[in-house]
Amino acid sequence: MSEAGRTMFIGPEDGLNCSFQWGGEYVRVILRSDVGRKRKNNEDSCMVLAPGEQEDMERRGILFAVADGMGGASAGEHASRLALQCLAEGYYDPGFHGGTPQALRAAIELANMTVFEESEDNPAYAGMGTTMSAVAVMGNWAYIAQVGDSRVYLLRQELGVRQLTDDHSLVAEQMRNGLLNEDEAKNHSLKNLITRAVGIKDAVDVDLFALELQPGDRLLVCSDGLSNMVQDGLMLSTATGAADLEGAVEGLVNEALEAGGLDNITVLLLEVTAPPPRTYYQAGGQKLTFGNEGLFRRMRNWFH
Repeated sequence: MSEAGRTMFIGPEDGLNCSFQWGGEYVRVILRSDVGRKRKNNEDSCMVLAPGEQEDMERRGILFAVADGMGGASAGEHASRLALQCLAEGYYDPGFHGGTPQALRAAIELANMTVFEESEDNPAYAGMGTTMSAVAVMGNWAYIAQVGDSRVYLLRQELGVRQLTDDHSLVAEQMRNGLLNEDEAKNHSLKNLITRAVGIKDAVDVDLFALELQPGDRLLVCSDGLSNMVQDGLMLSTATGAADLEGAVEGLVNEALEAGGLDNITVLLLEVTAPPPRTYYQAGGQKLTFGNEGLFRRMRNWFH
């Protein structure tokens, strides 16, 4: 919906499929969520929120998020949508005066407590929870918050595709500790067992990152219905080989469906379409600085 210049979309509303697009002065985003080929309902939710007031835009920027719910019956669907609603409410709360990373953490903690309390109070929603991957764009900085195993990727010409977030799953943790290799992880019987989620406990640990954006960057936020089905190389060629952003999103969803569509598939693709206004860096998350690797690689080639 759009009110007084404010744009807010959370979908899908019917537990099935949805699509949405939005464009601003230097950012454009297209999202699509598909129930897939095996599930009867869509437990993923996705969100775009662009404030109408200039003060809110300068203070908090534009918010994007994907959540992948879990729980019996409609509980997962309810958890992911409720969490995103709380995220939006908490992040733009005028009473909170901290920086962007702190606001993201506080909003996710609000979402966590809301989902947890409802799961405790309502037997129909017992045990529900959700992943959450959120991106707040503030001029030339993107601030990223992560819980669970949905993902945020950077697509940049000189870097290819880079996963920016860490999966909070048993298999991913074993890989990081050197106990499993990539092939073993792909076929592991517990690869869908996550170790962190919003709403399953009364407290949640949130990973925070910060990335300086460049014109032409694309950020991909997705549920594991995409990342489990489409390998990074194919993801990169599909997302960058299409003639436009719409074709890239459609191609990514179609690749996941053609690979079996075993889970709900949610794709949010954001493109920096023009030089963003420069803003000051706000501390509070891990600064991602690998953007110069392409330059370093070219410099090495000059001297060899």
